[in-house]
Amino acid sequence: MERGLYRAMWRWHFYAGLIVLPVLALMAVTGALYLYKPEVEAWLYPVRITASPDARPLPPSHLIAVAQGTGAPATQLLVPDTRDQSWRVTSGTNTMFINPYDGRVLGQMQGGGIMQTVRDLHSFALTGPIGNRLVEVVAGWTILLCITGLYLRWPRRGSPALAIRGRAGGRLFWRDLHGTLGFLSAGVILFLAVTGMPWTEVWGGGLRAVIAANGAGRPPMKVNPWATAVKQALPWTLREESASTGSPGDIGVDAVARIVARHGLASGYQLFLPASPGAPYLVTALTTRADEARAITIDAGTGVVVQDIDWRQFGRGAKSVEWGAATHQGQQYGEANRLLMLAGCICLLALCLTAPILWWKRRFATPPPAPPGTARMVVGLMLGLGLLFPLTGLSMLVALAGEWLAGRMRRS
Repeated sequence: MERGLYRAMWRWHFYAGLIVLPVLALMAVTGALYLYKPEVEAWLYPVRITASPDARPLPPSHLIAVAQGTGAPATQLLVPDTRDQSWRVTSGTNTMFINPYDGRVLGQMQGGGIMQTVRDLHSFALTGPIGNRLVEVVAGWTILLCITGLYLRWPRRGSPALAIRGRAGGRLFWRDLHGTLGFLSAGVILFLAVTGMPWTEVWGGGLRAVIAANGAGRPPMKVNPWATAVKQALPWTLREESASTGSPGDIGVDAVARIVARHGLASGYQLFLPASPGAPYLVTALTTRADEARAITIDAGTGVVVQDIDWRQFGRGAKSVEWGAATHQGQQYGEANRLLMLAGCICLLALCLTAPILWWKRRFATPPPAPPGTARMVVGLMLGLGLLFPLTGLSMLVALAGEWLAGRMRRS
């Protein structure tokens, strides 16, 4: 029984890797890069500036006017949380880096810059809804890879989980290298796969609905209805499209800056200008940890704070997802958190590289079929995972159909 179960687990571990290996390699590389977004942007763009201790920033309206004089109307203003960083004004797809102390334009970034491209590659956003669904499928198969891989490497009959034996370059060496890396990193990779799921449209959208239906989410929020840029700046559980209308008129961005300062946000926030007449101002805190999440909605006509939502108002479901997202991005627990996620990405890439080498060492042989009873048991476990992650489940049905057809062809 145990031998048959081992063969069944090995067979589906092999198929899962075959299905998702190239995508996982890309996600490992882009994920590792995105962990260092602040450093990469500071290297590529004029983020760092120098200012005397007594220098005071110009009014936000002045900086916005400077940016608007060179392009489309401004939609966003990013006020960093330290004095040694330039401010950013976004107009359309163009972001300008401005010295807030003298109003000089230091440079610009198109379409979110190189790190937005890295993020889009990581999430397959470049391919639209299809790519988002592909990420969901890959995440589900990655969970299966971790479960089957842990079972295969679990110590049994004197075979250690952590060992690298044999001569360098031999089949035993590559098997042990792959297995040891997988055993050491499976927990981190599994965590990355599970916490990445909420960003997907189908499963993530369903999770948001379940959390909201059970009163474990966040308070209903009215945000500027114009779109994606706002949603990406908000905490995951606040990403809903609901328009808000307010009083006519506009108190101006300088008054809004004074209001949010009185509410404890003198710096370290992103300000979204009204998308249309009657729409509110939206201010979101620049967060590192999940419990720093905050969003303030201000009536453009009267300056009244319509809503001020922070971590304390989130339900348990929303807090769990936000904590997972912040930890996934290496932010929740400082540099140790980032290094652990980086190690997970590096190990994942190494596994993607050692797997085909190991297959080549086996002369491209596929694992033998398991006895029918054991195979059915493993299929049942797979379908249980498929019920939890529906898109992955559909791809599993396709894989099972392919397995059945291959078996029929072998017998005929």
